[in-house]
Amino acid sequence: MSGPAPLAPAPEADGAYPPKEWPTPPQRYWALFAITFATFVTFFDQAVFGMLAERIKQDFGLTDGQLGFIGGPAAIICYLFVGIPLARLADIWPRKYVLSGGIAVVGLITALGGLAQNFIQFVGSRVFLAAGGSAHAPSSYSMIADAFPPRVITRAFALLQFGFIGGMTLGPLIGGMLIVMTQNWEPSYILGIRILGWQWILIWIAAPAILASLIFLTVREPQRQAPVADVEQPPADASFGRKIITFMGWDAAKAIHANGKVYYPLFAALALSATEVFGLAFWRMPFMARTFGWDPAQIGAAISLAALIGSLAGLVLGAVLVEMLGKRYKDANVRAAFICFCGTTVSTLTALAVPSAWGSVVAFGFAGMFGLAGAVPQNAAIQRVAPNSMRGQVTAFYLFMFTFFGAMGSFVIGLVAQYVVGDPMRLREALLLTAGVLLPLACFLMFRAMKPYRTEIARLEALGR
Repeated sequence: MSGPAPLAPAPEADGAYPPKEWPTPPQRYWALFAITFATFVTFFDQAVFGMLAERIKQDFGLTDGQLGFIGGPAAIICYLFVGIPLARLADIWPRKYVLSGGIAVVGLITALGGLAQNFIQFVGSRVFLAAGGSAHAPSSYSMIADAFPPRVITRAFALLQFGFIGGMTLGPLIGGMLIVMTQNWEPSYILGIRILGWQWILIWIAAPAILASLIFLTVREPQRQAPVADVEQPPADASFGRKIITFMGWDAAKAIHANGKVYYPLFAALALSATEVFGLAFWRMPFMARTFGWDPAQIGAAISLAALIGSLAGLVLGAVLVEMLGKRYKDANVRAAFICFCGTTVSTLTALAVPSAWGSVVAFGFAGMFGLAGAVPQNAAIQRVAPNSMRGQVTAFYLFMFTFFGAMGSFVIGLVAQYVVGDPMRLREALLLTAGVLLPLACFLMFRAMKPYRTEIARLEALGR
């Protein structure tokens, strides 16, 4: 029996690929605007959905465990089956169409959640949400890497964070206002379908996703960079079965495993931190309400202000830190991420432990600052070492840790609150327990990633990359 077809080495720079032509500044920044706006829509949806947590629990009669499941695992079940294959599309299809279709799916599924009549239907609507979202980050990062020359790519990733800042800042603010506005609405009935007041919010926030989908159609697709000679490529004349294996991520997984000393600590650190950070983002509104007695409008306004100030400060901190470390260390990206992980850990534990509501809000702001400051070097680190021809799927594997474990965070915290702590009014203890375990472990793994990453950068520089 013959084995799989051997991988073909990448062509040398001998004319097999046309010279790289970079998009003009207006073209590349319009593409970045489209990506940033879609990123805003994605995180805005997540933030508003987190603000709805208590209303969902009350109207559907859910336990904390069920509520955590809706906020997390329900949204990533589909990712397990389609996330990596969809990321392959970022490597072989025009990325603007992949991005357009993906964000349109996000809007459609979000709106369908506004029509759910019970817990099962609501879970069903969230199951397919990740199908669209899974295509966004790999395609976005791949497009940015091909649209911006290396000398300015860090600036592009920094500007991309404004999508995250806008979504996480305006989401709680607008979400809190909409919850207060609709809290006394009577259920509406359309064609026999009951729509609760808060479900209209899900229907309304689907509109920006459709707009983002249309904007992507106006973007100029950038020319892809040629593969480098030191990375094996999928065989050009492979059988249909072999192509399916490639599409499912086999070759990208092999590339990751071959360089496991570099990738695995980065992947694991991201997984642990995402579990805690996104789990806490979902449970922050219930924490503030149960611990300090604040209403959704108060929580939304305070958290939005803290997130805005912290995020803007984080952009400055991240840029200054990476630039300063880059003058002395080849591992500047990972080293900066480690420092920011430590800052996030201290700030998060402080936010959960302080006795005052405003003290908690301020500490959450610092946690957001360090979190955002570390996001740019983390993303840049992976893009720096990922093979050009597999960047989409390598990025998808990396972001799978972010998406999967981040989505699991709300479920994990819900289970800890329900089965370990056992008292809904002692949610603070469940949050402290998970943060006290997961975040220090993430810091340790990021520290362990510095040496192998530094070695890999030296190797790539020797190859002219």
